[in-house]
Amino acid sequence: MLTIGVLAIPELKLMSLSAMAVFQVANNVAGEPVYDLHLISEAGGPVQTNAGFAVMTETPGEAAFDTFIVGASTGAGAGSAILLGFVCRVAGQARRVASFCRGSFVLAEAGLLAGRRVTAHWRDNAELALRFPHLRVETDQLYVRDGAIWTSAGMTASIDMALALVEDDLGPVAAREVARRMLLDRRRSGGQPQASNLLDLEPKSDRIQRAFLFARGHLREPLSVARFADAARLSPRQFNRAVQAEFGLSPAKVIERLRADAARVLLVRSRHSLDVVAAESGFADRERMRRAFLRVYGQTPQEIRQSLLRDKHAA
Repeated sequence: MLTIGVLAIPELKLMSLSAMAVFQVANNVAGEPVYDLHLISEAGGPVQTNAGFAVMTETPGEAAFDTFIVGASTGAGAGSAILLGFVCRVAGQARRVASFCRGSFVLAEAGLLAGRRVTAHWRDNAELALRFPHLRVETDQLYVRDGAIWTSAGMTASIDMALALVEDDLGPVAAREVARRMLLDRRRSGGQPQASNLLDLEPKSDRIQRAFLFARGHLREPLSVARFADAARLSPRQFNRAVQAEFGLSPAKVIERLRADAARVLLVRSRHSLDVVAAESGFADRERMRRAFLRVYGQTPQEIRQSLLRDKHAA
């Protein structure tokens, strides 16, 4: 049996408990108790959550865990010397060490992430990189595996990482069945982006929404501003003003971002060559796609794909 110890820190985020459910469902799929789950703290007893109620924890004593996970917490301060010493001791006895969301800060403070590729929630990655410059912070991945160290972004990314841990133990068939029983529509790899740029481009007006739907369905075709505007039933001048007012971008820049996001999805989910990805997403060639990626993401398509491959093949 594989023991899982999840560290509860005061102001524990409830998503840590949701991610623990993955291992409980894996037991149901296996038909036997493959995982032995423990919610722990250095002193044991009740630990306050960020939802206003407490959860009961146990102290592990001298027990060793197969997988030790630092749960997510809203706390922003440095961990106490007692907490960090506890983390070092428990992590040192575990086969795998992981964190949900801001749990990576605790692992970093404990000195367990030096030189590692890591991630956290997209809102926290800049702080993580600033406070711990010796880390290699992956700013836009759902979760990152670097050897025996696993770190995840927040919310549903913690569930994605827990599923990946199950796959590491029990294989892809079992992990797929766990996802199916949890009513997850798909399992996401760690290299997928945390947040789509399309989330920043959600039109408020029906006319602009109609134009966006048209554009997304015709990205492979030439999309002049006039054609884009026609889908909204506005003149190019009216459409330009409306788009600028909503997004602070020109219609041409909006089209570029829509194409870049479509191309990024293809990079993550397919093995198409860069030439094919460029053509399928409406870029004239891979060089124009490369320049667009640098403007939108600050990375080239090659860098994004290589990052994904590193995550898949980490030892």
